[in-house]
Amino acid sequence: MFGDKPKSLPQTVALILVPEFTMMPVTAAVEPLRVANRLSEQNLYRWTMHSVDGKAVSASNHFLTMVNGDLESIPTDATVIVCGGLNIQQHTDKRLLSWLRKAARRGAQIGAVCTGAHVLAEAGLLDGYRCTIHWENLPGFSEAFPDLKATGGLFEIDGDRFTSAGGTTAIDMMLTMIASQHGPDLAAAVAEAILHSPIRHHSENQRMSLPARIGARHPKLVSIIERMEENLEEPLSPSLLAKQAALSTRQLERLFRRYLDRSPKRYYLELRLKKSRSLLLQTDMSVINVALACGFSSPSHFSKCYRAYYGRTPYRERGVPVQEAGE
Repeated sequence: MFGDKPKSLPQTVALILVPEFTMMPVTAAVEPLRVANRLSEQNLYRWTMHSVDGKAVSASNHFLTMVNGDLESIPTDATVIVCGGLNIQQHTDKRLLSWLRKAARRGAQIGAVCTGAHVLAEAGLLDGYRCTIHWENLPGFSEAFPDLKATGGLFEIDGDRFTSAGGTTAIDMMLTMIASQHGPDLAAAVAEAILHSPIRHHSENQRMSLPARIGARHPKLVSIIERMEENLEEPLSPSLLAKQAALSTRQLERLFRRYLDRSPKRYYLELRLKKSRSLLLQTDMSVINVALACGFSSPSHFSKCYRAYYGRTPYRERGVPVQEAGE
């Protein structure tokens, strides 16, 4: 179980860096361990970094990161963390999947930060477990692995599997581990030392509240946008949205113009296009299926709207040559 008292100290945490990994969650996972060692005046944890082939790995910020060795150099008793980032599908190496399955069979504690959850899911290691991933990747992740229990929380700990959404959420996950293994007092001291208190609960929402995101607290506007976000595949008409909010269609138009400087129809379209871009970049869904999943009745209409908003077609977004896309 992740968070159980280790049989011996120091406990080894092995981080596997996937190309284009995001630096922040890696640092967020390691620093609480370093500070726990310093404050406890004990060698509670040691950490090593690895890549599939033992070579240095470039992060998404282009920092070239040296590693301690390849996958075979990871101790058999290590707690393993797969560290993902951008373009995770392109970097899901078959050698890594095979190694992770073998580690799981011998009972290793295996987790992930950021999009590393995609690698675990691809290896079949999240079947039957709660998990999470960054909110930007959640739509594509849910489409690719519809049977998984993806919660969208800050982090999830379920038996010997653990995942965090990315960014600073790894801090909360590792502080939870420290509290479980070495007591809440040490975890609280670590949180205070790194200016991260209180420790957030795993179920807290990743994203800012909707009013904070849109810069407006008008209750009816917030309610309408929530309805929009819940109904991207089958968009609701402006008249129905207005009726559900006890407004006239004209009042609905004025509300959106006043607070968001666009029409309800335009705002709704932008929400759908943003979701479509996530699906295009993060899944293998066909362009036609992406269009349908985002409420577009025809591929041609989808392509026209997408080009107008992003300046390129859905096929170009994926880097598909024009002749192959049939444009």
